[in-house]
Amino acid sequence: MERKPPDRRKQVVEAANRSFSTFGYKATTMDQVAKLAGVGKGTIYTFFANKEELFGEIMGAMTRELRQVADETIVPGLSFVDNLMNVLNRLLDYRDRHELTVKLAQEVRDIGTPMAKEAMDALERAIVGYIARHVKIAVDEGEIKRCDENLTAYLMLKTYLAMTVESVHLREPMGKEQVLEHFRFYWMEGLAIR
Repeated sequence: MERKPPDRRKQVVEAANRSFSTFGYKATTMDQVAKLAGVGKGTIYTFFANKEELFGEIMGAMTRELRQVADETIVPGLSFVDNLMNVLNRLLDYRDRHELTVKLAQEVRDIGTPMAKEAMDALERAIVGYIARHVKIAVDEGEIKRCDENLTAYLMLKTYLAMTVESVHLREPMGKEQVLEHFRFYWMEGLAIR
C-alpha cells in the first residue's frame, strides 16, 4: 500500500493557527510556525509570501466557518427575529469557544495590534453582512419595514452584544430568553405608544 505524502501546506496552516491562538498575531513568528509544523522555514514561504498572507488564510477560513455555522442555524419557517437570535447565539458561542478570536480580542484590548484589530473588524463586517442579507430577505417577504439593511444589521448586532457581552459590568447577565424578549421589544415592537 502506497503511503500518501504529508500535506505540508495544511501542516503549516494548522501550526500557524495554533501559534496565533496561543501567542497572538504580534508574538507569532515564522520560526515558531515552522517549528510547530515540523518543517523548514523555507517551506512556509513556498505557500505564503509572509506572515500577513498566512494570517489572512486562517482568518478567511474562520469567516467561511462562521458563515457555515450561521447557515446551519437558520430554520425555514421560523420568524426573522427568532432565526436572528439563534444565529447570534451560535456565533457568540463560537467566538467565545474559538481560541483565536479570544486571543485576538485580548490582543486588541491590551496592545492594539493593527493586524489583530483589522482581523476582528473583518469578522464583524462579515457578521453584519450576513445579517444584512437576512434583513433584506425579511423586508422583501414583508416581515419587517423597508430600511437601510447594513445600518440595521450593524445596530442589531451592537444591540445584541450590548445585552450579552458588553453589559456584564452594568447589570446581571441575561439569559437567552430574556435577551430575545428585550430584543423583540426594542426592535420589533418599539418604545412608541401607538
